[in-house]
Amino acid sequence: MLRLEGVTVRFGGRTALDAVDLDVAAHEIVCVLGPSGSGKSTLLRVVAGLQRADAGWVLLAGRDQTGVPAHRRGVGLMFQDHQLFPQRDVGGNVAFGLRMRKVARAEQRRTVAELLDLVGLPGAQGRAVTALSGGEQQRVALARALAPEPKLLMLDEPLGQLDRGLRERLVVELRELFGRLGTTVLAVTHDQGEAFALADRVVVMREGRVEQSGTPLEVWQRPATEFVARFLGFDNVVEATVSGEAADTPWGKLPAPAGAAQGPCRLLVRPAGVRLTAVADGLPCAVVGRTFRGNHVALLLQPAGGPRLEAACALRDAPEPGATVGVTFTAEDVVALSGA
Repeated sequence: MLRLEGVTVRFGGRTALDAVDLDVAAHEIVCVLGPSGSGKSTLLRVVAGLQRADAGWVLLAGRDQTGVPAHRRGVGLMFQDHQLFPQRDVGGNVAFGLRMRKVARAEQRRTVAELLDLVGLPGAQGRAVTALSGGEQQRVALARALAPEPKLLMLDEPLGQLDRGLRERLVVELRELFGRLGTTVLAVTHDQGEAFALADRVVVMREGRVEQSGTPLEVWQRPATEFVARFLGFDNVVEATVSGEAADTPWGKLPAPAGAAQGPCRLLVRPAGVRLTAVADGLPCAVVGRTFRGNHVALLLQPAGGPRLEAACALRDAPEPGATVGVTFTAEDVVALSGA
């Protein structure tokens, strides 16, 4: 449905997109994830036709979009701030794209009613958008974006202005809705929880380049680089030397990841792979902090001769700060990283 080939965008001396290649299949939900300044919003604007590329090509359904204006690309775009028309009621906002395409009024009314049912606002056509909650405005903006039946729907931080509880509910509803409609979606966000809940595929960007692309499970379990690991919140990264099936680290010998190259490397140990044991059975560590994370406790551990470690454990098993515990490492949660 969408292909980017070598897309480059420069703003003065700064490169916002650096020869980006990206494919999005029909009916696929792809979320582009990255910190501020990584180029994700610029990428969306290039696809939409709101930003000219300095090099490369954007193809929609196989057709080169060079010189095609935004209103002729057949894509839908939904912004973080919704950009609803305050002078129009809900029905008038949803019907905007249909009016631009000169759809008959009866067909407009039918489509608006169907879409408001789909997004959970049945019968809201006559309501003032200024009287709606943030979540309701988000639903109206989504219905408006879907009304012209875009071949590609693009979302720019769509849930960024909503509180966390509402975001978590709506992201589940959005995934179900897009699956029901068969919508092809390209979304950008800095919120990894939102991206991992919504996407079929996650693309992590860094300084205008694609750092890693894969399913949410692949990216979460096997970050490709130290940047991706730290962006996802994994800080258990150390220098290591792989020899045979083991790796020498400041935390002692760890099981080497399958397929890891022999010699020096950087290793990540995911917190779920740091297991607490009796002091005599593992690496002795002092518990220097703990943080409640909802369904588990994150422990900050200080071994005697190495950098600090983060471990995840069940609420009932969490030791108090000041306690001393032993630590062992599970092989499936040790990951070899490339890049700095």
